[in-house]
Amino acid sequence: MNKKMKIGQFSDSFLPIVDGVGRVVYNYATALSRRGEECYVIAPMLDAGYRGGYPFELVDFISMELPRQRQYSTGIPSLDTHYDARMRSIQLDVIHAHSPFIAGLEAQRVARRRNIPMIGMFHSRYYDDFYQLTKTEMLANIAVATIVNFYQRCDEVWTVSQSSKDTLYDYGYVGEIIVMPNGTPDIDPNAARAAVVKERFDLPDEPILFYCGQMNWKKNILRILEACALYQKTGKPFTLVLAGQGPDAKAIRQKAEDLGLGERTRFTGHITEEEDLYGLYENADLFVFPSLYDTSGMVVREAAAMETPSVVVRGCATAEPILDCENGFLCENTSESLCQIIDMALSDMDMTKKIGKTARKTIYLSWDDIAKNAIDRYAALIEQHKANYK
Repeated sequence: MNKKMKIGQFSDSFLPIVDGVGRVVYNYATALSRRGEECYVIAPMLDAGYRGGYPFELVDFISMELPRQRQYSTGIPSLDTHYDARMRSIQLDVIHAHSPFIAGLEAQRVARRRNIPMIGMFHSRYYDDFYQLTKTEMLANIAVATIVNFYQRCDEVWTVSQSSKDTLYDYGYVGEIIVMPNGTPDIDPNAARAAVVKERFDLPDEPILFYCGQMNWKKNILRILEACALYQKTGKPFTLVLAGQGPDAKAIRQKAEDLGLGERTRFTGHITEEEDLYGLYENADLFVFPSLYDTSGMVVREAAAMETPSVVVRGCATAEPILDCENGFLCENTSESLCQIIDMALSDMDMTKKIGKTARKTIYLSWDDIAKNAIDRYAALIEQHKANYK
């Protein structure tokens, strides 16, 4: 296909939310637009402040905060007349839905109405989310069955890793799944940026451990705190920086205090500026990410772009690109094992810096390359869809 494609990226989260899915959507839309495609992001309306400067069009619908997840919003796009009028004026060739919920259902409604193909992307371990919310296996299983039904109705299904592909099959999905990994913005380490961010967050001249993500216990943050409490007993200096927001932020702060880590822990809160986030990665000596929940290693790739090695749990999805002690570190899912890796990494900074440079060479994936592959898949799906409906 030589003509410019019109692509709709549907998501239930977007900027200024710094969560994985919202940032993936932003990077897809940006990379696709820079490759000359016409891209639209359809998402709930948020108080995002200044919205100029995007190389794509943002089409949002009226929304409200979720009661227990106030950083997220939801809504009913079909009841938003302004949104509906805007969407009717936009022609689309293909739809890429990043959520099986409100935005995903809207994506399917638009795709059916216009008879255009749709891709459903599987990002999260939804069973874990629903079980945490309901504390009931039956309700979590019912919710997962509904989600699987959503993906069965898509023309094509993508996942972000082999692990997430296996998870979707475990949920009961039947059909082909394409693995389309997340990329990393086209950035390089920058000493000036690192210095500005170090001053902005008042980071000390001592080893820095960094975590970025939701402040949610499901991210295995307790493992980080317990490992740091063990490491603190060695008497060696360090500072733990935790960036993000979430429903358990207050409890995590309290647990850090209870473990005696109050003076060693910095909570940055919600990071909205990419430059601040990259500067934090760059100031870190080790990115600590023992999450068993995540289906993709996007933050691991971002850390690698800044030549910062990561420690993740052996066998989990984020461990897929990591070779132990070559381009990152692997630990067992115990506080003692994570503490041992932290001690090893911070005790031999020359080794750790070398591993960080190797991470940059071997883990970094360009969003431009991901966009090129996505465009090829979009084009093939559009042609297949046309052939099926001749």
